[in-house]
Amino acid sequence: MKYARDAHPSLSNEQTAQLLFEALPWFKNLTGKVVVIKYGGAAMVDERLRSDVMSDILLLKLIGAKPVIVHGGGAAINEALSHYDLPVEFKNGQRVTSEKTMEIVSEVLVGKVNQELVAAINRHGNVAVGVSGSDAGTIMAEQLDPDLGRVGKITRINADYLESIMDNEYIPVVATVAQGEDGGFFNINADVAAGHIAAALGADKAIFLTDVDGLYEDFSDKSSLISNLTLEETEQMLAAGEVDKGMIPKLQSCVYALRGGVFRAHIINGTTPHSLLLELLTDAGVGTVMHSTDTAYEYDRHPHPLGAFASRLAENIDDAAETAAE
Repeated sequence: MKYARDAHPSLSNEQTAQLLFEALPWFKNLTGKVVVIKYGGAAMVDERLRSDVMSDILLLKLIGAKPVIVHGGGAAINEALSHYDLPVEFKNGQRVTSEKTMEIVSEVLVGKVNQELVAAINRHGNVAVGVSGSDAGTIMAEQLDPDLGRVGKITRINADYLESIMDNEYIPVVATVAQGEDGGFFNINADVAAGHIAAALGADKAIFLTDVDGLYEDFSDKSSLISNLTLEETEQMLAAGEVDKGMIPKLQSCVYALRGGVFRAHIINGTTPHSLLLELLTDAGVGTVMHSTDTAYEYDRHPHPLGAFASRLAENIDDAAETAAE
């Protein structure tokens, strides 16, 4: 026997109805659209958060979106390098990658992290396909800087290969190891790779999961979190040096994606449970979204018709409940 009180969610019926109505236009907007998700940070290490993200991505797939996951694996790489007594060194935010380090990076990203992510999604349904950036020349690169060793600068993306995977109703999970123009392999920053892949695919959205709530005007002032801004405003902040150092690669990748035809770029906190759904399927969202056009910016600043309808519906339900109680 099950009691109704135990089966009901914590939200009231009115609140549940409002959330559903609010989500409807976003469902429609995502149907058939490519959504590139850069996956990393704590959400990649914590098993509970990983499960939340994977189930969110599967739900996006079920409502008709075309997700593409792009991942690095910094923590796992550092652990492996430590095991082999190899140095962990960074210059200007990029991992210095010797030939030996590149072997470890490839083993970890392609052979371990990628397969773990594919398995995590496929526990919910066999829809994910692991892709190394070197598969079919998915990511082609040349050396970025001799001082960084096997760190690559992307020269081209094989969008056709990724599109063929999506056309067969699978989710590509891309490890950021690139095929070198010189025949070797290159380590690619996952933020950079996500921006290039999103632009090459003409994605509707590029989403960057991180460990902070989004972009702050002043990182020391948590009330200065920015919810919406235009591409031009983003470029102005970068040019003026007004961005926290750790956020610069993500913003630069957002700008690249937006300039390449992506409609919106989002930075959200992957440590917030189900932040992907909250950002994409609610009017308020939970992170920072950058818009390629002023029209898109204005659209997001005003309530959507179904959202407004849901608000009026909830008000009517409340009024009816009050009248019945009198």
